[in-house]
Amino acid sequence: MRQNPNHRLAGQTCIVTGANSGIGKEIALSMGRDCANVIVNYVTDPASAEEVAHQIELSDSVAKAIAVKADVSKEDEVKNMFKIAKQHFGTVDILVNNAGMQRDAPFHEMTLEQWQKVIDVNLTGQFLCSREAVREFLSRGKSPYSCALGKIVCLSSVHETIPWAGHVNYATSKGGVMLLMKSMAQELGPKGIRVNSISPGAIKTPINRDAWETPEALNDLMKLIPYKRIGQTADIGAVAVWLVTDEADYIHGASIYVDGGMTLYPGFTTNG
Repeated sequence: MRQNPNHRLAGQTCIVTGANSGIGKEIALSMGRDCANVIVNYVTDPASAEEVAHQIELSDSVAKAIAVKADVSKEDEVKNMFKIAKQHFGTVDILVNNAGMQRDAPFHEMTLEQWQKVIDVNLTGQFLCSREAVREFLSRGKSPYSCALGKIVCLSSVHETIPWAGHVNYATSKGGVMLLMKSMAQELGPKGIRVNSISPGAIKTPINRDAWETPEALNDLMKLIPYKRIGQTADIGAVAVWLVTDEADYIHGASIYVDGGMTLYPGFTTNG
């Protein structure tokens, strides 16, 4: 864990959804290292969520953290998560909509349950959490700790623009996240609320182990990435933190691709 943290987020409180593993875990740890108080949201594996909160409090910063169970697709659970956050830390300044899932199937075999579950978590969950965050920002008023009234980061994917056969529900949800983010940004910017998204490419996490675990799989993956390395969760955590600091105050309504150039469509380097 890095030493001598910045204090760019001191005095602010951040909710990170789906923060007990993978990208969400690294974002939560990164927020804590920059001195934000963190709500570590989870649905399953409470021990891992508690460990993330514990690591944040052990880091070389003044951050505090708590783990809160909430299914982001359930309105009442989202409202309760924000209620707990406000009870512990007074308000919420930052929301990172990270929670997401996959239920893959060929299109003609995809069940309604597989379709609906992914849309409910990946898209409706971001709507519900963002709505509660905006309500809190507006009711709280201007904070002395940030130029913006509040900040929302939506985790999307390169598949908000790149079609993904066999993953129609996931790609559809991320396309929806992109326009949810941009529409919120258009509406909420005049109120002083910044909204952006991060769109990761191939990031080394347990969920996509099959894509990088063997030399053969990794070699195939590199054909899609001009920069010729797989991404690390720290790549996303660093961007997420910077995006909610005042250093990025003029960035609004942007999809930031953290993908090693995957969206450059490297298959066309030799005329397709």
